[in-house]
Amino acid sequence: MTKVSLTVSAASLFWLGFHGPGMADGFGVKPDNPQLPGVPWVVHDGTRPQPVKVETKGAVVVPAPADAKVLFGGKETSAWNGEWKVEDGVLFASPGNLVTKDEFGPIQLHLEWRIPAGRKVDGQKGGNSGIFLMGRYEIQVLESHENKTYPDGQAGAMYGQYPPLVNASAPQGEWQSYDITFTPPVYGDDGLSEPARVTVVHNGVVVQNAQAYLGPTQHKKLASYPKTHPAKGPLRLQWHNDPIEFRNIWVRELGERDAGAE
Repeated sequence: MTKVSLTVSAASLFWLGFHGPGMADGFGVKPDNPQLPGVPWVVHDGTRPQPVKVETKGAVVVPAPADAKVLFGGKETSAWNGEWKVEDGVLFASPGNLVTKDEFGPIQLHLEWRIPAGRKVDGQKGGNSGIFLMGRYEIQVLESHENKTYPDGQAGAMYGQYPPLVNASAPQGEWQSYDITFTPPVYGDDGLSEPARVTVVHNGVVVQNAQAYLGPTQHKKLASYPKTHPAKGPLRLQWHNDPIEFRNIWVRELGERDAGAE
């Protein structure tokens, strides 16, 4: 066996798949993780009830509105930092994370994704990625039509915090869609005054309904808010060692009401 020395920063470990393979959490397992507030479950609790499955027709394809910024339209990745493969109009998760050059606050985000057909998936292994809002708040991407895992880590979950209300996953190999509305946390003179909130529509089905985040995404830890927080942040697509496919990604910044043109 050849001995290999590998040195990476803590930040690189986080974004390269901080909920990676080899962890002790899994379906049917109650790990020794922190208690979640208001429920009898712990973080990544594999004994938590699996969300009820709702059959759908898969991705709801929504063309980019006129005021949207197209992040991936099928040809190139100039809106991003990072190098992911593009082939036949599809963006393939590749080594390293993909991070938008622009930063955003409140947004509407649309993207479509697919777990490759025939790929072996087991829990968190084989069909895993994620969308990090402001680079901090994850919505999980995972094969969850047949594959079981801890519910706060399945498709549509606010990772490590809230499972989806229902399981709206399409079969592996089919395109799926997320329509996400996100508002960042609000801070005042005394710190946090309003938590970050997210609504997620998975294949046309609401799976998160203006749900408040407990704080930026953590693994095996109870999330909490820092003392200070930026007003904007980038979007991140996670490389988790799996070639998840993406297409039709666009974002709209959400303005203020009654802020029309003069």
